[in-house]
Amino acid sequence: MLPSDLKAEQFVGYPPKARELAVAHLATLRRLPLSFAPSLLREVIDYDFKFPAERASIDRELATLSSLTTAQLKEWFQPFSQLSLSPKLENLDWINQPALFVEQLSAYLWTTHQLDAFREAATTYGDRTRTAAVSEPAAVRRLGIAVIGQGVESYDGPLFRNLRKHGTYFKRVKPENGVALLLTGVETRAQAHPVPYGHWYVDGGQAVDHGQLISCISFQKLEPVRAALLKNIQTEISKPGMGPEELRTHMARLSPSDLGMEKGGDEVLERFEVKLFTEGSGTQIFSTTFAQWATREALRRAQPNTLLVRFAPRQRQKPMNELMTVSDSKPELDPTGSLIDADMGAYYHWINQQRLPGSEQSSFLVWFEGHSHALVIAPSLPQGTESNSALDLGELLSLAE
Repeated sequence: MLPSDLKAEQFVGYPPKARELAVAHLATLRRLPLSFAPSLLREVIDYDFKFPAERASIDRELATLSSLTTAQLKEWFQPFSQLSLSPKLENLDWINQPALFVEQLSAYLWTTHQLDAFREAATTYGDRTRTAAVSEPAAVRRLGIAVIGQGVESYDGPLFRNLRKHGTYFKRVKPENGVALLLTGVETRAQAHPVPYGHWYVDGGQAVDHGQLISCISFQKLEPVRAALLKNIQTEISKPGMGPEELRTHMARLSPSDLGMEKGGDEVLERFEVKLFTEGSGTQIFSTTFAQWATREALRRAQPNTLLVRFAPRQRQKPMNELMTVSDSKPELDPTGSLIDADMGAYYHWINQQRLPGSEQSSFLVWFEGHSHALVIAPSLPQGTESNSALDLGELLSLAE
């Protein structure tokens, strides 16, 4: 079947908003080549469970495609149309299983030496859609906060090395009530600019009290989900013929209910949490990896105005078989190694924040928890300098606003 044969009733299995969107743009979908249409439907089918920023991006993309003339559409998609596909791919149920089609398409293009051509076509298409689409300016300056080094009593090594040239290093910070002051600042921003999924708190350990307007995920709270996934993985890899690719496909299909999540919660956030564990590498095992990947994905997908991540000590390295086994024993922690991980994680946090719209006006704060060392990057502060000002975390946060 080809996209030109699409009918409205074929989207009956889609969630409500996704079905409505697909049917509304049916004429546009019919004009797309088979080598591209399933990639777009892979995003559309999950529309109901995406963050507002992601929905807006899909809306803009479909609006852009709908505005193209026949000649323009032919020019845009000629590189995709020139790719040869097998009859097996054409016979797949790419409407209801677009992700499976894209996975098999990738393998087919690789074996037929067409992957480079597809990648070039996709890059050109992405550049065109970004140029055509205009994002709404943010109502508030974006702010990132990273808290690192929980549980570390002393550390003599240099911190924030990759960030120092971009901001001001404060070495006399008052650490008392630091986490509470930072969370109060996040809640204040959330109250002033109440946007769904616009203000986040990610904790690599046990989350502390926070405001109701803040979207919060924590490694400790999701321990039952992680345990259920690890048990699921152990069951699957024991089956004959189960290899890495098959396991990846299996994990991609897991839903919140498959991992014991109760119905009635925030399904958008729950599906995000599941993907952190099924798509991330090491997020199921190491708290620092979880915190770093959750931060990256929240920035990429939700594009929040505020994101505070608090790193916690991870367990020490062990043989992989031991790490993948669910155990009731308390793992041995590595606070100092976790601090080193988190210091680099804070740098990645800032890099990923800089990829979002309005990055030239965004701010960033990183603090060594319980200690007097912090760094602030903000348009109003000099770069590559040090300060001896004795400020608490609330006052330091105000400099980043």
